[in-house]
Amino acid sequence: MLDQAFFNVYTKFKLHFYQEIFRRFQDREASLTTVETFAMETIQALGRPTINEFATFMRISPPNAAYKINSLVKKGYIRKVQSPEDRREYHLEVTQKYIDYYNISSAYITEVMDRIRHRFSPEDCSKLEEMISIVSRELMPEVQIPELQGPV
Repeated sequence: MLDQAFFNVYTKFKLHFYQEIFRRFQDREASLTTVETFAMETIQALGRPTINEFATFMRISPPNAAYKINSLVKKGYIRKVQSPEDRREYHLEVTQKYIDYYNISSAYITEVMDRIRHRFSPEDCSKLEEMISIVSRELMPEVQIPELQGPV
């Protein structure tokens, strides 16, 4: 039962995001491919990675990563910022254009979290937060990323 309940919640978050993306495609506002969306979410989660860090995390070659990154730079979703310590190295930063795109998903998360706070007691919300934090920190060791921030 728990497996199915978690799967249902995860699927609903994904499907809501897809609904909003398709609505924007209809209005010609969205310009990221599916793979580019995955790349952008990864770059944001890694918190200013280098191209090599991105390539390593995604398990793709650095030239393949550079090709994908250059496409995202051209579209205005990320910028490459030269490292002051090592001038040969560039860090990837998401732009406001991407943050606006990403907020499609995070706005719904915020809405659902507000509903949770109104529906459940503070004690239940605290327990849910504790459980989700443990799942993220301890039970998902395959995905090592910096501590994520909430919606922008």
